[in-house]
Amino acid sequence: MTELFLSIFFISVLLLFLSTGIWVALSMIGVSAIAMLLFTSRPVGDAMATIIWGTSSSWTLTALPLFVWMGEILFRTKLSENLFEGLSPWMQKLPGGLIHVNVVGCALFAAISGSSAATVATVGKMSIPELRKRKYPEKILLGSLAGSGTLGLLIPPSIILIIYGVTVQESIAKLFVAGIVPGIMIALFFMGYVILWSLLNKKEMPNIFTKYSFMEKIRRSSKLIPVILLIFSVIGSIYTGIATATEAASLGVVGSLVLSFFQNSLNWNNFKNSLLGATITSCMISFILAGSAFLSLAMGFTGLPRNLALWINSLELSPYILIFVLMIFYIILGMFLDGISAVVLTMAIIEPMIRQAGFDMIWFGIFLVVVVEMAQITPPVGFNLFVLQGMAKKDMGFIAKSAFPLFVLMILATFVLIIFPEIVMWLPDQMIKNIS
Repeated sequence: MTELFLSIFFISVLLLFLSTGIWVALSMIGVSAIAMLLFTSRPVGDAMATIIWGTSSSWTLTALPLFVWMGEILFRTKLSENLFEGLSPWMQKLPGGLIHVNVVGCALFAAISGSSAATVATVGKMSIPELRKRKYPEKILLGSLAGSGTLGLLIPPSIILIIYGVTVQESIAKLFVAGIVPGIMIALFFMGYVILWSLLNKKEMPNIFTKYSFMEKIRRSSKLIPVILLIFSVIGSIYTGIATATEAASLGVVGSLVLSFFQNSLNWNNFKNSLLGATITSCMISFILAGSAFLSLAMGFTGLPRNLALWINSLELSPYILIFVLMIFYIILGMFLDGISAVVLTMAIIEPMIRQAGFDMIWFGIFLVVVVEMAQITPPVGFNLFVLQGMAKKDMGFIAKSAFPLFVLMILATFVLIIFPEIVMWLPDQMIKNIS
């Protein structure tokens, strides 16, 4: 009964704060302080100062601003133009044609930015006008872009995987490597959908092809080669154990600065804006993480997570039923909160349940990110939908309907990961063998 009361108290006060427009981080700090004052004898000020400083000064968290800065630098280069120019000669003859540029382009940029919104914005900036000029149907154009943009959360380096790793104290390097195969699998699902849709709607698809020789294709793709090499260098250094996630992030920043310099897009204004953008984003995320850490501490002092885990265990739910319930829970939560907030707000309560049920926390991290990805294309707070609405000047309902088939594919991908967890765990296990 006590844990039920505490749960209702935490959720009610938190929702009250959030509904008034208070920042997520401040809402978490506020509800934590009130709970500690009412239900514990611990000194609130000392506990808050210690946990916030400890979280903010974490060495593991250093990778976050570096990866964000890497994405900000490349966002301001000619990468979006190079993506379309380099990929279109290879994609045009596939069923679905240049729509595949959306999927493959998002997968490539996801390996740079770690942000879903940035992925949609960068790829969409070039692909939307180009595909509209060629008369591709708006439904498949916007739907594929909205869905594929979610890969920014999964394919490493992923901002949300860094946050998850810091929150549950798991290896960020292992999480990054674990996200590679599921990310590729979901991208292939999306490409399969584009192929199927185009075959069923042949009359709506344009039949425009430009003939390229093999050497011409290589020449047009040459500008993408440095970016691909940078991606492989960053991920490969983590996979082989040569570098930690933080060291790989440093490599990524240096590489992106060198690339932008040789592309003549590195000037003082771009450098300053990229640094400012990375600082703003990193501070926002770090503030949310600090609030989450204090919320976790307050819950720990009240005994809520342990008692709640024991209560869930007493219900004797099978692991599969528990994971299904959590999937529904996060999809609903994601309709109202962004992915980062959804993860940090809930992990203090969810983590003990998952460990009690015997799930691997690396596997659960990838599962969680895939489910949170779904929320990026679900109204009313689907970030990708908002980004596309501003770029495409289309009704939110139309974009959401266009993205719905890809939402269904992501549900399918989730069930595949549940049934075959080795899809997630195989590559991290190989990484451990390589390092040892």
